[in-house]
Amino acid sequence: MNQQNPTNLTVEQSQKILKEYSCIDIKPVESDSEKALLRQALQLIADLADYLNFGICAETTEQGFLALQKYLNGLGYDVSLDTQKSQEIPGSVYIKFNTNKQSFYLDSYTGNYRGVLVSCQSSAREDISGTYGHLPLDLFD
Repeated sequence: MNQQNPTNLTVEQSQKILKEYSCIDIKPVESDSEKALLRQALQLIADLADYLNFGICAETTEQGFLALQKYLNGLGYDVSLDTQKSQEIPGSVYIKFNTNKQSFYLDSYTGNYRGVLVSCQSSAREDISGTYGHLPLDLFD
């Protein structure tokens, strides 16, 4: 997606940072500088991927779509989500979005996790393919 890498992170450093947030227990982001580094690590890996799949676990439909739109914009995707056709779901939701197809799936969600899973897919670089998260819903705020 042609993002800049202002910290000059390597792929290995980026994956190490992202893997710290890829576990059973959600790791909170404790500072603005930690959030910026996490964002830059994700931007580098996402830029090297062929396409991404997002899994958003949020309290509300509105919160989920807002987080998805911010992630898409933050990672350089110029996608305008047409959420008018989707029905508002009461309570927590799960949204799956595929950047290759530019389509989403919305459903109710009963789990406790809140955050974003990002699955990077690459046919050219197997070391890039992987799933990261649960990342913060507000990573790109």
